[in-house]
Amino acid sequence: MEQIIFSAKNVNGNKGKFILKNIDFELPCGYIMGVVGKNGAGKTTFFRYIMDEKKRYNGSFFLGGRDISEDHVWLMNHVGFVSEDNTYFMRRTAFQNVDLLKDFYSEFDMELFLNVMKLSKLDAAKTVGCMSRGEYMKFQLAFAIAYKPELLLLDEPTAGMDPVYRKDFYKLLKEILEQQQCSIIMSSHIEEDIDKQFDYIGLFEEGNFVSFKENELK
Repeated sequence: MEQIIFSAKNVNGNKGKFILKNIDFELPCGYIMGVVGKNGAGKTTFFRYIMDEKKRYNGSFFLGGRDISEDHVWLMNHVGFVSEDNTYFMRRTAFQNVDLLKDFYSEFDMELFLNVMKLSKLDAAKTVGCMSRGEYMKFQLAFAIAYKPELLLLDEPTAGMDPVYRKDFYKLLKEILEQQQCSIIMSSHIEEDIDKQFDYIGLFEEGNFVSFKENELK
């Protein structure tokens, strides 16, 4: 029986302007779950439910069997979040950012960060504010991987990437899953990615989590 690494049990929003409903699923270790739906369906709000310090829902999310709402500091050490909206020190290099932030993470591995940057064909001496969107996503991913989270949340990381760049990005994700005990939840609206890259698909429609299933097209 496969190990369940992350799950949602009877999650329904109770705060905020946009409330999500009926979130229930179990994600095994070592897989990519795609979160799909039209713009405004609830994908980004779903990530906020998981990452925000204040609990905005009834029900529970479990990571490794532990309710994530019990300890936000623990959560931040065990979940990596990659988003265009994340803010780093934009006038400093990737290496300088990591040097400033690494001590917040108990398991941070600088060698692993540099190795993933190399695999991503990124120069750690490059100023973060000078990176393209795709480079910025890859830098964030390298940073998140280096503290060895059990779950990676990726909010539209491949939007705007050309097909070759997206192919390299997914190759990197699969290498991560082979090397670390983790799973990935990723939102996307790119049909090719949804059909070929995701192992499981969770569908949002107007704030309702309407289905969770294994991807039969993959």
